[in-house]
Amino acid sequence: MTQPTLAFLGLGVMGGPMAGWLVKNGHPVKVWNRTQAKAETWAQSNPGEVAASIAQAVAGADFVMACVGDDPDARSVALEAFAAMKQGAVYVDHTTTSAALSKELALAAAEAGLDWLDAPVSGGQAGAINGRLTAMCGASEAVFERAKPVMSAYCGNIVRIGEAGAGQLAKMVNQIAIAGVVQGLAEAVTFAKAQNLDTDAVLAAISKGAAGSWQMENRWGTMVEDRYDFGFAVDWMRKDLRIVLEAAQAKGLDLALTQMVDGYYAEIQADGGGRLDTSSLAKRFTSLRKPD
Repeated sequence: MTQPTLAFLGLGVMGGPMAGWLVKNGHPVKVWNRTQAKAETWAQSNPGEVAASIAQAVAGADFVMACVGDDPDARSVALEAFAAMKQGAVYVDHTTTSAALSKELALAAAEAGLDWLDAPVSGGQAGAINGRLTAMCGASEAVFERAKPVMSAYCGNIVRIGEAGAGQLAKMVNQIAIAGVVQGLAEAVTFAKAQNLDTDAVLAAISKGAAGSWQMENRWGTMVEDRYDFGFAVDWMRKDLRIVLEAAQAKGLDLALTQMVDGYYAEIQADGGGRLDTSSLAKRFTSLRKPD
């Protein structure tokens, strides 16, 4: 069976590995990145074709995947792609955006004779590198079923939440939960260290019980060592939480914990830590601890 032809737009810390997995799975892939040098670097280790423009990348593609920055980036890239895509092709947006933008672009895609799927992902840089991301999808069932086999190249879990925009709303739920869990973990690590406990022993005791989580398994040890130079950056988490809090406000919801954690991330940004991993919430406590 002939593999569908693909385009991937955006080769950042998430998009680069995702596009790489498509190539590894035998798909012919054309890639585009706003910074051409990054695309050329990607091509040094991946046999995909680098396009000089969005139009060149998407021409003739059956599926176009995108993973860019914020709402303005996602909108401009998508609309430029729509103008050059072939009729009946599917645009899969992995960017985390507002649900309103997804609905807007779904309508624009339909007007252009295209299909739309919003599929923000979770799993961070490690998930992208290992091809084990989770995708939360908003699309019709038919479009979802068409796109699912392609996304399986880099996703270990792919779930249709509902129609266009529903994937973005599910990603907001995900970020709300993560914000609370990481803050709780930061406090727990800080408390354990302040009490001079064997943090490895504590982890062994509590990680298999009710307190256990992905964040605990993967970030407890690095928090203990004050290492925050990997994973999903604070700058991007703040963008995501801004989208969450705007959506909550529109529904009259007071997400007090999310608002508080967003404020803590703002402190980290102000201290020059915008590119640190989100687990850097633990770093806030370093200057607050009293000497033994």
